[in-house]
Amino acid sequence: MALARTRSVALMGVTGHLVDVEAAITSGTPGLHLVGLPDTALSEARDRVRAAIMHSGEEWPVRHTTVALGPAGLPKAGAGFDVAIAVAILAAAGELALSECADLVMLGELGLDGRIRPVPGVLPAVLGAAEAGCHTVVVPRANQVEAELVPDVKVIAVGSLRALLCHLRHEPPPLEPDEPVEQPPPSVAEPTRSRRGSLDLADVRGQGEARRALEVSAAGGHHLFLLGPPGCGKTMLAERLPTLLPPLDRKMALEVTAIHSIAGALPPGSPLIDRAPFTSPHHNASKSAILGGGSSRRVVPGSISLAHNGVLFIDEAPEFAGGVLDSLRQPMESGEVCIDRSGVSTRFPAMFTLVMAANPCPCAAAKVLQCRCSPSARSRYLAKISGPLLDRVDIKLELSPATRAELRYDLENAESSATVAARVQDARDRALTRMSGLPWRSNSEIPGPELRRRFPVSPESLTPLERALQEGSLSARGMDRALRTAWTLADLAARDTPAPWDTAEALDLWRGHRP
Repeated sequence: MALARTRSVALMGVTGHLVDVEAAITSGTPGLHLVGLPDTALSEARDRVRAAIMHSGEEWPVRHTTVALGPAGLPKAGAGFDVAIAVAILAAAGELALSECADLVMLGELGLDGRIRPVPGVLPAVLGAAEAGCHTVVVPRANQVEAELVPDVKVIAVGSLRALLCHLRHEPPPLEPDEPVEQPPPSVAEPTRSRRGSLDLADVRGQGEARRALEVSAAGGHHLFLLGPPGCGKTMLAERLPTLLPPLDRKMALEVTAIHSIAGALPPGSPLIDRAPFTSPHHNASKSAILGGGSSRRVVPGSISLAHNGVLFIDEAPEFAGGVLDSLRQPMESGEVCIDRSGVSTRFPAMFTLVMAANPCPCAAAKVLQCRCSPSARSRYLAKISGPLLDRVDIKLELSPATRAELRYDLENAESSATVAARVQDARDRALTRMSGLPWRSNSEIPGPELRRRFPVSPESLTPLERALQEGSLSARGMDRALRTAWTLADLAARDTPAPWDTAEALDLWRGHRP
């Protein structure tokens, strides 16, 4: 009996698990049998692998061939195991030296003609292989740049099974015509710039209070709710929030890039996402599209995970189906989403800044005089956004349309994104210095008990919040959130602790007020 082994990687969420791919050729009825919880796409590998091996000029072993993917209890999904299966079969048939492939990790889908196609999730797969102690990986040529983001790992990028076999046999590479590189779908990391051009906060006319609220949101990572008629600038403001956020550090960038890699949404050419991502799901999106979903074998991230370390924009919030918005409440508190399927629990990070926008009534009239909705209809419409969800939003603001004077003259006085981003960076640096040695990176991440214990404020500063709490206009959760916002206001003003006017402004922002 001939036995050979190589390795590949199975993804569970954003975590890669090393998989042993073992091939055994024995006596019995000829055929290829896959074992080890393969999904449908992986079960079809037997036909792809057979055709690819034969089109690469190799002999297919006409004997009973068993390929085992271990550990057997770990679900395996997708066509990314094709290359490892083909190499293991050829090694078991004696066409390759066993020592040449035993320590390699191989990723890639095989075409019937032997080409190696790109697969999603290469970055987290290579990260998982590196953490397991593997230092050499074989990836499709189109995934080379993505795989090379992982340090201290040797990447072998090949375009065909024939080229890989020549490499393993230490033979000259085959002379093959250049093949077009398959491009991934457009990235969802930021709003489409080709349609709207470069985004800058200075483009927003008027709305001084809203721009101030956007700055506070960026400085502390606070959730934001904008209420106003169509055309007042809600979408423009939301799209420009990422331009105020600091660049992602290396660790955060790899986290974001790994999630987008699994979703197959990396930008071509330069896969590393080092700017805060922006996602804006349509209001007909399902709960699975927002949170993530799929089968028990393959779970894909949703919009909230694609917005990790960035901005999730929920436009026309009352138009979302019932229960979809409330499903955001748990991820907003924990910073991650857990997706349970039969026998499988998958976690994706989801540390995002939520921006919700809504019209004041279902008719969405641009002017108040044009609205014919009754007060009860308006109340029912806005009641679709639940109180518990709004309780978790730190900043609420009702916008009015910009005046003619603002539209004409405000462009000269409006601050650019670069100017505001500099103040945001200074405020975040102050917060990071204060939280040195602690696991949090912004004021919005600090748990309420830790906030009060580690960073107490003066009794005078707490007076506005305690009075509102006693009156019943502020919940206990709201008090914690207003206190976090007060710290952000103090950081923006370069104060060591919140002043009474900081907590008063934070309370106004939490309650929601009209500028």
